[in-house]
Amino acid sequence: MDIANLKIDGARLWQALMDLAQIGATEKGGVKRLALSDLDKQGRDLVLAWGRAEGLQISIDQIGNVFMRRPGRNPDLPPVVAGSHIDTQPTGGKFDGNYGVLAALEVVRTLNQHGIETEAPIEVAFWTNEEGSRFVPVMMGSGVFCGAFSLQHAYDAKDVAGLRVEDELRRIGYLGDEIPGQHPMRAYFEAHIEQGPVLEDADKVIGVVPAVMGLSWYDCVVQGMEAHAGPTPMHLRRDALQIATRIMQETVAIANRYPPYGRGTVGYVQVFPNSRNVIPGQVKFSIDLRNVNEELLDKMHQEITSFVAATAADSGLSISLERVSYYPPCPFHPECVDAVRQATAQLGYSTMDVVSGAGHDAIYAARVAPAGMIFVPCKDGISHNEIEDAQAAHLEAGANVLLHAMLRMAVS
Repeated sequence: MDIANLKIDGARLWQALMDLAQIGATEKGGVKRLALSDLDKQGRDLVLAWGRAEGLQISIDQIGNVFMRRPGRNPDLPPVVAGSHIDTQPTGGKFDGNYGVLAALEVVRTLNQHGIETEAPIEVAFWTNEEGSRFVPVMMGSGVFCGAFSLQHAYDAKDVAGLRVEDELRRIGYLGDEIPGQHPMRAYFEAHIEQGPVLEDADKVIGVVPAVMGLSWYDCVVQGMEAHAGPTPMHLRRDALQIATRIMQETVAIANRYPPYGRGTVGYVQVFPNSRNVIPGQVKFSIDLRNVNEELLDKMHQEITSFVAATAADSGLSISLERVSYYPPCPFHPECVDAVRQATAQLGYSTMDVVSGAGHDAIYAARVAPAGMIFVPCKDGISHNEIEDAQAAHLEAGANVLLHAMLRMAVS
């Protein structure tokens, strides 16, 4: 068969997604399948059963990352890998993560169906605890794999009930033997719903992802003085909330000064004492700054720190700003980005470049191998929500791009 015309089976892919979504299905049509839970075990078992039915060789590492290998003509070559994760948010959807794993499985099923042999092995991967909704840090499996943090650090992470990652891996039967990071990869691809509205708004089918935004997270605390709202004149108040809102507005202003990829968000606010007739004495809130350019992200960091210092001096209030997390921007490998771009052009799909604003396992995979991502639209840009939705035709298109991008790397 001429592999240039090869296509995946869209109906088969859709059915696999719907079957997996039954494990942890919620009343609103979403999925709750938290990492290392009994439902996660059931999901893992089902995907492994599908892999074994395709003759794939299974390996599991010590943090529970799973690799399912389709041999190539040359077993000495490192595999071309694709995947994502199957754990979900507490109010997750059917497609986030799951699509990347099952699109990769559909690539294997298509190659098997047509008897196509590749020079390098092909692998389907799914990583442990990408979401971070039960255990932190997020992207745990891929983070351990690339050495971002230690295996012991991950093992010692506990959920709200005090249960440890290592113990839960052992309990569900996914504490593997392979040392994380000692699994070679020629290249890594991840197909994913966009989790944002850009593709849908532009009416494009495929997003070529050149990079993932870096992020800088902060905890800010403004300390004022609570007092009675009636007797205290405006000019004598030490209102922590009014000063905090200046910083919140500046967070948005900073992002707007660095288009098109500047992002600034205050998503968490805690006001003390939070009473109707008391002037707020303390406000704690989060700041989330993002950009795809590391130099610009650093400028945004400098601007928010300078503004906080100036605001403290001007107001006379004590303001603390602590950076609690930092991920540099992640540019993907030109070879992988080009493979996605060429596959999209070959298949004739409408396309545009889309920088990812969300984190993915591909960020950590990119530290150890060439990596790239493929985005498809999701309805209204909504994700991490039970109403998350995507068109079957778009999912099929993304899997076709994945198929040909992987073939480009695995055949030659």
